Amino acid sequence: MKQPEYLRAIQAFARRELTGKDAYLDSLAEAPLPLYERFADTGLANWWVPKEHGGPGLGLEESVRIVAELAYADAGAAFTLFIPVLTTSMLSWYGSPELRDHYLGKLVAGNGFCATLGSEHAAGSELARITTTARADGDHIVLNGEKAFSTNADFADFLVVIARAEDDPAGYLAVLVPRDIPGVRIDKRWDVLGLRSSATYQVTLEGCRVPAANVLRGNGLRLLEVGLNASRILIATTALGIARRIRDVCMEYGKAKQVKGIALANNAVFAAKLGQFEMQIDVMANQCLAAARQYDEIAARPDAGEEFLRVGTLKAALTTKMFCGQTGWQIASAASEMFGGVGYTHDAVIGKLLRDVRYVSIVEGGDDVLRDLVFSRYVVPVSKRS
Repeated sequence: MKQPEYLRAIQAFARRELTGKDAYLDSLAEAPLPLYERFADTGLANWWVPKEHGGPGLGLEESVRIVAELAYADAGAAFTLFIPVLTTSMLSWYGSPELRDHYLGKLVAGNGFCATLGSEHAAGSELARITTTARADGDHIVLNGEKAFSTNADFADFLVVIARAEDDPAGYLAVLVPRDIPGVRIDKRWDVLGLRSSATYQVTLEGCRVPAANVLRGNGLRLLEVGLNASRILIATTALGIARRIRDVCMEYGKAKQVKGIALANNAVFAAKLGQFEMQIDVMANQCLAAARQYDEIAARPDAGEEFLRVGTLKAALTTKMFCGQTGWQIASAASEMFGGVGYTHDAVIGKLLRDVRYVSIVEGGDDVLRDLVFSRYVVPVSKRS
């Protein structure tokens, strides 16, 4: 079957800008990388933004196909390019028409980036314990606090900050903050182990003053839950792309490596492992696409925003991220053993791929956090929930 035009454009970009550049992409080079500007030439920057705001308007199922191709070449580049979906999802569903028109339109016109500021050091996965505050001051909101991990924040056009309402300890807001206003300070870029072509920052908000109209509609923590659905499915998809790359790297190694006078690829144990990889990859792909279709079904509804609020965290987003993260790690770990000693060096790309895939089970909720969420939301009967 002939591939759609958007996918051919993505594959051509990956071959031209990412393939064969592993050392550069793994170097923590100055962010943002120039290749992100060149990605805009594909016409697919912010490919999920609705057409009504000037975007390509592709769905999450199409996004899975795009991210799988990008992550095959470099998961850090894929992450940088798709993670704004978390921010734009909240704005698209719960921002005022004026906010949507201005900020989404500007984002598309400038092929820009945006970022979400949610996590904090002390709160960890317990976002209800965040200490960043939002204080009402006339027709403005004043934000103060420190956010631990925010990808793309330094070069974002705008941020969505999750904060506690200062006058209501049980209230939480999601506030749109232009990146260039006073009071937003980048403290540092994290020296991450994998995804080093992406850039994640620690950010301080100090007397950051924005119009009250920049507050998105609804409880901020619930809006974050909704936004995380799309990004978690795409994070899972990066594990799929990495796993496919690992399979191919192993096959290339198996053809070249001699064991007892024959190519390793002809060894029954080696062949069985790659057969196992292929089975796992197939299931990962099916799971990512199924989760994306479920998301797209809700997104297509006229009451999509309200339905997402009712559902909150999609079970498929949680299980897909957990399954792909764990399965990708199993594949990467087994593959690194195949390379022997060289698999534990920087001379073989398998080391980079192993470090890259590990993030899937860590960011946007570690596996233990998500297991507990699946248990409390989907295992415990509704009548017995506290």
